[in-house]
Amino acid sequence: MGLALEQARLAAAAGEVPVGAVVVKDGKVVGVGRNAPVGSSDPTAHAEIAALRAAAEVLGNYRLDGCELFVTLEPCAMCSGAMLHARLARVVFGAADPKTGAAGSVVDLFGQPQLNHRTQLQGGVLAPECGALLTEFFKTRRQQSRMGSHPLREDALRTADERFTGLPGYPWEPRYLSDLPSLDGFRMHYLDEGPADAPLTWLCLHGNPAWSYLYRKMIPIFLAAGHRVVAPDLVGFGKSDKPKKESAHSFSWHREVLLEFVERLDLRNVVLAVQDWGGLLGLTLPMAAPERYRGLLVMNTALATGDTPLSPGFLAWREMCAKTPDFDVARLFARGNPHMGADECAAYNAPFPDRGHRAALRAFPPMVPETTEQDGASVSRAARDFWSEQWTGQTLMAVGAQDPVLGLPVMRGLRQIIRGCPEPIVLDQAGHFVQEHGESIARAAVGYFRP
Repeated sequence: MGLALEQARLAAAAGEVPVGAVVVKDGKVVGVGRNAPVGSSDPTAHAEIAALRAAAEVLGNYRLDGCELFVTLEPCAMCSGAMLHARLARVVFGAADPKTGAAGSVVDLFGQPQLNHRTQLQGGVLAPECGALLTEFFKTRRQQSRMGSHPLREDALRTADERFTGLPGYPWEPRYLSDLPSLDGFRMHYLDEGPADAPLTWLCLHGNPAWSYLYRKMIPIFLAAGHRVVAPDLVGFGKSDKPKKESAHSFSWHREVLLEFVERLDLRNVVLAVQDWGGLLGLTLPMAAPERYRGLLVMNTALATGDTPLSPGFLAWREMCAKTPDFDVARLFARGNPHMGADECAAYNAPFPDRGHRAALRAFPPMVPETTEQDGASVSRAARDFWSEQWTGQTLMAVGAQDPVLGLPVMRGLRQIIRGCPEPIVLDQAGHFVQEHGESIARAAVGYFRP
């Protein structure tokens, strides 16, 4: 069966369903085969048929008396019939096939008393290994199909995949969805790494003008602890679609997308990790489904309730964005993070090849509620009440002290709102994008949020 698995892997490498087969006589391999119906345009080119043909040619006889066939997947009706015609002495298969298996799963051709030849049958040999190979193949194929099934809306742009090739420290597989009701066809990218049944799930939300790349130094530490990490790119950022019009963006719309996203993935035992707009939006999520959330890791962000003044640092940032809407994102990161390499800084520019892709960068600064009537202010005030009166989970706060926009003064005010929030971890050398110093924060968080 080990040799049959080798043939199955070769089939997978060729883009075929990974099934392999080996025919043995007197302890010697006389024929091997692997699935090839796609490549050969032949519906009969199953692994078992190929192995039977090879064995018949070696032995010079279509009757394979005394031979045994080992195959990684329960044979279908066609292959089972061929095995019986060949007069095999024994057939051994690995994984069962509940959809087309003709050795007991759907029908059992080998157990038909009317047939004039009886072949011994044994199933389940190396079944986990055989099944895992098939599972991984179809999982990959479904993901590829989903990636190709998201047509681009006429009012949106999509950053070319080539711009994300080889980014340092970002090896994870892209995932996409576009069928959330609020997305209305916009494609949204996200990372989803680690076991689905992990004791904790870290929901990592970025801000403007970042994307999920911001969490690349923290994700490996969360994964090493055996946890799950989910990190979406807000629409307009990262690998997600970019609406052409600034008016496409609103506080309520992005919040609804995130609520539906959490519901679709059925995230539970969540530690919500937020920064910048990830917090402006993310801090309004747990009150909608508090049973899903166990912890909060809050970094350089705020609640914009409309009834308290925005910080002078933020107002200065908003003014800069209005005057210089095409500012260099890479230079912004380099200025506040001198320890970053040039290739890392450039990665933050990858989603935005031209002005047309930057509508979200222009739209987000004015979206921060400054009055009680603005979109997002009311729900932010409700969130403030939730965090101060109803939150029962754990909270850990980390602050980049060099942040002129949402630094220590803003975060101290936020700490007073969040029930049970301890003294923050202060990173003296870190600025607004504190995740660029995220290894120490992630290690502290893993130790703090015990499953």
